Amino acid sequence: MDSSKLLLSHKHGIVLACFALVTTLVLATTQCATSNRIQRNEELRIQNTLTEILPPQIYDLPLQQNAVEFLDLTANKNRTCYIATLDGRFSGVVITATAADGYSGDIEMLVGIMADGTVSGVRVTKHSETPGLGDAIELQRSDWIKGFDGKNLTTPVESRWTVKKQQGEFDQFTGATITPRAVVKEVKNTLLFFESVKPQLLNYE
Repeated sequence: MDSSKLLLSHKHGIVLACFALVTTLVLATTQCATSNRIQRNEELRIQNTLTEILPPQIYDLPLQQNAVEFLDLTANKNRTCYIATLDGRFSGVVITATAADGYSGDIEMLVGIMADGTVSGVRVTKHSETPGLGDAIELQRSDWIKGFDGKNLTTPVESRWTVKKQQGEFDQFTGATITPRAVVKEVKNTLLFFESVKPQLLNYE
């Protein structure tokens, strides 16, 4: 190969290398910006959901500043607890929950609980349940999820924490029993978990 062809080949190599470098930088920058935006949107979504299910007037510090993990010994997993305090005293908590026996997989939720063990609200944050059937657990689809508001482990009694098809307290959906049954079971389990860590929550500073 003569020197002119060698020089041209060398130039082409440099151009291709520069192009590859610029492309990589653009992709990396885009991915970073997208990732940051997704993270901010997720944080905002969680913040809005926390505000929905635990009355803002019962805490004077942002819940996300008081996020603590506790081990759920029964399920052998960690749960995140967003602890509410007012004037330095425990006033409520929002606890992460996962119903592992949904019809189409895990159903992730946030469960708000007042200091006295009463449910202040439940919201489903992620699921893969069947559209038109199991997705009625979403507040956007129906008010069913609000049926937990004001409930505790004695109202109804623990044995009635299931769907009416099983002589329980809670409605099932037409054509879909597995999904609501899984959610009811997990909300009850979350209340039981709350009772187990309540001493630690009461002493939280």
